Amino acid sequence: MKSILLIGLGRFGRNIAIRLTQLGHDVLGIDHDEDRVNNALEFVTDAQIGDSTNEAYLRSLGVNNFDVCFVTISNDFQSSLETTYLLKELGAKFVVARAERDGQELFLLRNGADKVVYPEKQIAHWAAIRYSSDHLLEYVQLDDTHSIYEVTIPDEWIGRTILQLDVRRKYELTIIAIRENDVMSFIVKPDTVLKKDMSLLVLGEYKKLRKCFKF
Repeated sequence: MKSILLIGLGRFGRNIAIRLTQLGHDVLGIDHDEDRVNNALEFVTDAQIGDSTNEAYLRSLGVNNFDVCFVTISNDFQSSLETTYLLKELGAKFVVARAERDGQELFLLRNGADKVVYPEKQIAHWAAIRYSSDHLLEYVQLDDTHSIYEVTIPDEWIGRTILQLDVRRKYELTIIAIRENDVMSFIVKPDTVLKKDMSLLVLGEYKKLRKCFKF
């Protein structure tokens, strides 16, 4: 369990708060809007009305005691910048800030953010890949070129073994797990015979995955 400071309780911040609480973390939510604070009370450990650009107020929160500080302020980039800067100046351990437009990431990083998330761009990127591919069920991006993909079994692979397909040598892809009947197994044996109701977790580059699965 971690101690989380979440600044900005708009739609994005609210959804982060809900998920963090579901994961069992302690969440202190901050917003200047009283209605947003009141609406978030059921989803966080505690919530306060406050101005995050006020150094004295942030200092009173003891930001250095939180494991992670999220800055999810909506429609006020100047406040996001000031808040991010003040958090690091006051000793925040790790600051995650939200960008809403292209170009904001660089400014947030320069002002102290350890990590920047850009929800609209990231979701658009995910949706474009996910829904333009017939075999792709899910994926998690690891860096600019590598991801973990969950893919269905092509018809021509059914009845063949992992060893026979040899996708590591042919396509430089690594099969790291097999899902069958909603059960995930990370023990992938060369003699495993693939079935129609299985799916594979594959590690590699998207362009090589497309070549392998022909989409």
